[in-house]
Amino acid sequence: MSETNPESGEKKSGDIAGEFRELGKNLQSLIRSVWESDERKKFKEELQEGLSELGSMVNETASEIKNSQTGQRLKDDVKDLRQRVRSGEVENKVREEVLSALRTVNSELKKVSSRKPGGDESKKE
Repeated sequence: MSETNPESGEKKSGDIAGEFRELGKNLQSLIRSVWESDERKKFKEELQEGLSELGSMVNETASEIKNSQTGQRLKDDVKDLRQRVRSGEVENKVREEVLSALRTVNSELKKVSSRKPGGDESKKE
């Protein structure tokens, strides 16, 4: 069993739970002092200012692009695409391309499946 030191009231050995409690108190104290430190508060303010400046710069750049000739062209292209999607033009074009691809695949598969196994092609190799 463990013995108690009469001078300090601490156990000499075997009090793992007590050591964990002490560790917890020390960590709590350390975290609290770091959280309340001036350095952490200063870092937080600098981070907030930096993020605010970044946001302003992104908004400014987006506004410049939006009002530029390139931005206007992009806006017009998106508007045109939206109109073509609504009118069914894009759907029809996609449908035509898919049908064409499927026909090509089916045609090639028919050619391959109609070949006789062991025919002239195998002898050439």
